Amino acid sequence: MSTAADTTAVTNLIAEYAELIDAGDFAGAGELFADGVFVSSGASVRGSAAVAKMFSAMVIRYEDGTPRTHHATGNIAIEFDDATDTATARSYFTVFQAVSDFPLQPVAAGNYRDRFERHDGRWRFAERQVRITLTGDLSRHLRMPPPA
Repeated sequence: MSTAADTTAVTNLIAEYAELIDAGDFAGAGELFADGVFVSSGASVRGSAAVAKMFSAMVIRYEDGTPRTHHATGNIAIEFDDATDTATARSYFTVFQAVSDFPLQPVAAGNYRDRFERHDGRWRFAERQVRITLTGDLSRHLRMPPPA
């Protein structure tokens, strides 16, 4: 039977992802997916190194080593399947950003669909699906591919 400790552990993983990305610690964020897959914009990457490489290639970091963002995650709903030691979660996110020539503003919003597995008593990401539903000015946050 899932417990309050299970709910806290899964919620903490969701929060840790946001904290690591906002700190510019893409290797740490990648570690969250050591045995998992990250899916966004139709692309899928698996494992720590691949996830870290994706973030490093995509997200702009500034002189302080961070992307100067704040991921606010809410409306978290978690469901456990005790028979399989798995859990699913859904949540909303908003990414705020501010840099010297770019006042604080939301640059993206959407939702996460997560799947977690418990191994040796510890929860970990099995999959994160990111769906961006609203965008603002992403020019200082993401490296955009050149026009075709």
